[in-house]
Amino acid sequence: PHLLNVGGRKARSVADYDYSDAMPAPSERWPAETLQAFILDPAKTVPGNKMDYMGASDAASAKAIADYLMTLKG
Repeated sequence: PHLLNVGGRKARSVADYDYSDAMPAPSERWPAETLQAFILDPAKTVPGNKMDYMGASDAASAKAIADYLMTLKG
C-alpha cells in the first residue's frame, strides 16, 4: 500500500490492497517503533508477511527510514 500517513495509521487500512494474513489486525496502529522494527527485520516483526523486502542493514538506517516515513502526510 501507499506510505502516506503510514505513521500512526491502522494496520490493514488501505482499501483495495491485498494484505497478507500475517499483517496485524486493523485495530493496531503503526507507531515509529513498530515501523523501525519492521524496516529492520520484516520477517521477525511480522512473520509470514508477503512483502519482498529483506530489511535494513542496521538499526540506525531503520530508524532514519522510520523517522522519514512518520513525516509523510497526504
